[in-house]
Amino acid sequence: MARKDSIKKLQQVLIVRRDALRKALAGDLSMLKSLPEQTGGDVVDAALDAAQDEISSQLAEVESRELAQIETALEQIRQGTYGLCEICQGKIPLARLNALPYASTCISCQRTAETGVNLRGEWNRLGDVSYTDLETS
Repeated sequence: MARKDSIKKLQQVLIVRRDALRKALAGDLSMLKSLPEQTGGDVVDAALDAAQDEISSQLAEVESRELAQIETALEQIRQGTYGLCEICQGKIPLARLNALPYASTCISCQRTAETGVNLRGEWNRLGDVSYTDLETS
């Protein structure tokens, strides 16, 4: 199968996922808007409701981010730039696009971006805090 045919199929996958996310987000947002109307219950109910609201809010944020990435991928398909790594401009392998249709980087560039941060140096800075600084008299 030619790359062009695969991209057409991926476009359909992206459209289906986009539509599903839009429906999910519309439901999530309407649910979040109705929250102030809910009253009653005890402190435990309020705490459980607050935890559920936080989870729903975070899920909506993740879905919103994915929707934005899908919209970008669909725009790139329209412009003819879909499947090109935004860092090295090389072709993103179809296997990666099949796994993550809105991928914007090739595996090599993504790996470099993820490992480019030296976490070990950040952890070493935590040792600079003295426990006596945290004690109260």
